[in-house]
Amino acid sequence: MDMVSDNKAKTDSTRGLPSGSNPGQSSGRKRGSLKRTDRLFAYVILVPAMIAFGVMVAYPFIDAMSMAFYQYTIYDVEPTFIGFDNFVTILTDPYVLGSWVTTAIFVVGTTLLTMILGLCWALLMYQDFRGRGVLRTMTLLPWILPSTVSAFIWAWMLNGKYGIVNVMLLSMGIISDPVQFLSNDVGAMMAVILTRSWISIPLFMSFFLAGLQGMDFQQIEAARIVGASNFTIVRRLILPHLKPVFLVTGALGMIGNLQQFDIIYALTGGGPVRATSVLSIEVFRQAFENWDLGMASAIGVLWVFTLMPIVVYYLRSLFKED
Repeated sequence: MDMVSDNKAKTDSTRGLPSGSNPGQSSGRKRGSLKRTDRLFAYVILVPAMIAFGVMVAYPFIDAMSMAFYQYTIYDVEPTFIGFDNFVTILTDPYVLGSWVTTAIFVVGTTLLTMILGLCWALLMYQDFRGRGVLRTMTLLPWILPSTVSAFIWAWMLNGKYGIVNVMLLSMGIISDPVQFLSNDVGAMMAVILTRSWISIPLFMSFFLAGLQGMDFQQIEAARIVGASNFTIVRRLILPHLKPVFLVTGALGMIGNLQQFDIIYALTGGGPVRATSVLSIEVFRQAFENWDLGMASAIGVLWVFTLMPIVVYYLRSLFKED
């Protein structure tokens, strides 16, 4: 036994370990120390981001939420707590309720139109033809342009006096007199929906095209061999394959459209007669035209709760495990 102990001590001293030590325990302690170091490093990296998030997002959001319970206008020296009075006002104000309905029409109409046109354009870009790469690149131009610039372009195109849309319709004999698109309720809503859809189509097209690239082309070829029409192929093969893409892009499109402000404000300013006054426009009016920060915050809370279910659905779809 003494000889065995002496040999073990010699072996440990040869390896640079103290007599009687366990290499497994030493390596375990090292791994634990490394894990603690990694966690500490992760916390150090996260601290600046959390501080920036708190200062730029969390604090303004909480402050705006709390301001909804106060009366605070340009005439008030200090905010006055009024409880749920602002919410009672907005829920009984026909203009605010009308803006909520207008927002729903704008969001649903824009999202559906963008998804339909984006899918059609993706199916076209999926085909193999000369110049496809150039056309794909040009398709991204509306998405690259600033939203305000796009709004001004469409305002010029739809102008009732010299707009190119009226010129084309008159030359084809479809209309006999120029149409004042931006001066009537239906025309103004169509204008903002078309403008927003025109900007969003490239993004949706890229999502659908990515989904099509992951599809087995042999299935389409087999369907063509047995005599399936293009409509049947799209309905039976392509649409079921793109169902997850439809769900995610639809939620993402609704989130973006619910937050839309600059296109509507630059194109119609929320008019005519509040025909395109969505919740974002209503918040702007209350805050910077009526100078009623309490009412603007209350409308913002309504806006947040309108947006929240879609955001939750989108996040669940994004992180859902197969």
